[in-house]
Amino acid sequence: MKQLKSLLIAALLFVGINETVQAQAKVAHINVSDLMAASPEMKAAQTQLEKVTKTYDTEYNTMVEEFRKKVAQYEKEASTVKDDVNEARGKEVQDMQKRIQDYQQTASKELQEKQEAIYKPILEKSRAAIQKVAKAKGYQYVLDSSSGSGVLLADGPDLLADVKKELGFGAK
Repeated sequence: MKQLKSLLIAALLFVGINETVQAQAKVAHINVSDLMAASPEMKAAQTQLEKVTKTYDTEYNTMVEEFRKKVAQYEKEASTVKDDVNEARGKEVQDMQKRIQDYQQTASKELQEKQEAIYKPILEKSRAAIQKVAKAKGYQYVLDSSSGSGVLLADGPDLLADVKKELGFGAK
C-alpha cells in the first residue's frame, strides 16, 4: 500500500512538473538592427536618403555662402555708406539669417518624414517575417536583442538567420 501511495505521489509530481514545463512560454530573440542592416531594401533606402540629404545640404551651403559674401561686402562698405543704408543692410542680413534657419528646420523635418516613409514598409515587412517565423517555430515571445533594447541576456534561440531566409536575403 505504501508503495502504491509513493508511486501515485511520484506520478502526480511528474505530471505536475510536465505540465509546468509545457505551460512555460517559449521565448526567442533577434537583433532587429542586424536584420535591418542586412536588408537589401534598407541599403537602397539609405542610398535614396543620402541623395535627398545631399540636395538639402547643397542648397543650405549655397544659402550660407551667399550670406557670408553679403556680410563681408556690407562690413567692408559700412564706413562708406549712410546710416540708413547700413540699417537696411542689417535688416537684410537678419532676414537672410532667418531664411537659412527656417530652411534648415524645414529640411530637417522633411528629411525625417521622408526617412519614416521609406523605412516604414521595410520595418513592417520585417516584423511580419519575424512573426511568421516565430509562430512556425512555436514561440510566444520574441525579444529584440539590439543594443540598448533592455534585453539583459540573449542566450535562447536566435531567429535572425531564419527571418533573413524568410525575407529572401539569406544569412550573411
